Amino acid sequence: MMHLLAADPTLADFGKDPLWITIVKAVMLFVFLMLSVLFGVWYERKLISRMQHRYGPNRAGKFGLLQTVADGLKMGLKEDLFPRTVDKVLYLLAPVIMVVPAFLAFSIVPFAPMVNLFGVQTPLQLVDLPVAVLFMLAMGAVSVYGVVLAGWSSRSPYALLGGLRSAAQVVSYEIAMGLSFVAIFLFAGTLSTSEIVAAQEQTWFAVLLIPSFLVYVVCMFGEAARIPFDLPEGEGELVGGFQTEYSSSLKFALIMMGEYLHTFTASGIAVTLFLGGWRAPWPISLWDGANVGWLPVLWFFIKFLLTFSFIVWVRASLPRVRYDQLMALGWKVLIPVNLAWILLVAAVRNVVINEGDRMIGIGLGAVIVIGALAIWMRFDTVNQRRREAKKAQVEAEFEELSKEPVAGGFPVPPLDLPHYHGVQHKEIPSGTN
Repeated sequence: MMHLLAADPTLADFGKDPLWITIVKAVMLFVFLMLSVLFGVWYERKLISRMQHRYGPNRAGKFGLLQTVADGLKMGLKEDLFPRTVDKVLYLLAPVIMVVPAFLAFSIVPFAPMVNLFGVQTPLQLVDLPVAVLFMLAMGAVSVYGVVLAGWSSRSPYALLGGLRSAAQVVSYEIAMGLSFVAIFLFAGTLSTSEIVAAQEQTWFAVLLIPSFLVYVVCMFGEAARIPFDLPEGEGELVGGFQTEYSSSLKFALIMMGEYLHTFTASGIAVTLFLGGWRAPWPISLWDGANVGWLPVLWFFIKFLLTFSFIVWVRASLPRVRYDQLMALGWKVLIPVNLAWILLVAAVRNVVINEGDRMIGIGLGAVIVIGALAIWMRFDTVNQRRREAKKAQVEAEFEELSKEPVAGGFPVPPLDLPHYHGVQHKEIPSGTN
């Protein structure tokens, strides 16, 4: 008699599948991600075109659905060029390093609870770990090596600048994104993705921990290098970013695939950690059969599609920010806000869990709030003084420029130069006719 596992999988339910079931789930995940890339490119073009009152792809296939397939075939069949000065090994390896971690990071995302897959009861998730969220963060950090190597191996100053800027960007936003998960760990008591989904049975963490969710949304754009934070490939400043020396061939297709896969990974993590994962939204969740069997896959895909649509909507609405604004937001705003929020959440959890230390927790929370306000007011005062000094400097320069121009002053050059305008003034000897 087959033993039926619990509807909500836990860490104990993983590692018991036959090898062939694990291979089947890996192939299903790979096919899903490949089809998602094809559909995602078409969907992004179509959605942006509708926002801008255009048709978008409408020639290749019904509704232009084959346009992405045509683009992939075109890039795969184009001549594969190698600049003469590149490091060929790293030049070929860099796009692969960008793609593979994105596939691995998606392996911890749960699509549904226990399901019947070819007669075997198994969680619809490739793998789960006691430190699954840390594994996802590690994969995001590894992928930046591909970006840096792509710029360095190209032997191009523009590509190298793009790679270095990407490294600095990912470091800053990786820290802020990791801190936004700490509040979830405190409430869920685990780093396992399947158990974090189970902890959201009553309330989604996007509602319960809304500051963490908002910080993650901002970091999601910085981590995936999407507009308004797509500085590593800023065409206006760096020609084409780290991929300047990659022609429109299979290598360039891998780079684009890696970008979309990282976007999908960010969307999947947002759904898993903040939006209840595969759990049905309210009021559908009131139905007993809403979170059983294969039906939760539908709820996951709806949330996933809405999250990706939000990313596309932001791309169609906001311009690219300056690099100094990007770094200032990551280091001066997101990280300090995250640290203060974590301390406040820890104090609240201490009050809830330890009844005897209620007064200590309340006092600690009050100190944290007052300290955060004092720090904010201090920085606001300093910034106000800087703005006033800058304004006074601009006004002084404007007043200087507004003065009546005189010979020898700005912007009129002196007019008594002996060779002014290229004319050599020679003294005529006296007595000459």
